[in-house]
Amino acid sequence: MSPLGEITVASDGESLIGLWFNSQKYFGSTISLHCRHELVDVFKDTFRWLDLYFSGKQPDFTPKICLRCSEYRAAVLNELLRIPFGKTATYSDISHSLVEHNIMSKESPRAVANAIGHNPISVIIPCHRVIGKNGDMTGYAGGIERKIQLLNHESEYSYRRSFMTESMFHVEHNVS
Repeated sequence: MSPLGEITVASDGESLIGLWFNSQKYFGSTISLHCRHELVDVFKDTFRWLDLYFSGKQPDFTPKICLRCSEYRAAVLNELLRIPFGKTATYSDISHSLVEHNIMSKESPRAVANAIGHNPISVIIPCHRVIGKNGDMTGYAGGIERKIQLLNHESEYSYRRSFMTESMFHVEHNVS
């Protein structure tokens, strides 16, 4: 259970292969028909990551992840991991970066949006940090309301850390 609803996680026994809000589009897309219910080490790491995240701390690690998708989709999802906590990027930004890294021959924000929409590891691979070109809250398989809640959660803690850091080290100099 998370502050934003129930979450289901999936593993291949070694790596995290899925993390979905239970009502999410494409729920369970990487789970095979033959699965067991057991607590593996990567789940312990995932739960620790989620506990840190939802308590407002930026986790300093990522659970071991195995992306079961095309190379292109994996490249898009890896770009999302580069978006800092509390920040956002646009579909165009991601598309532009993929062209710069020779992963795409021409920019296609729609292709990027499609790949992001099939992200099997919500929150940890932060697809909620991707917004429309004009700042619009577009597409999120977990629902736009949840996307807004995640962004608000991050901006609240990101702002607090920034403010605390600035105020903690503010020194006034008196000139006589």
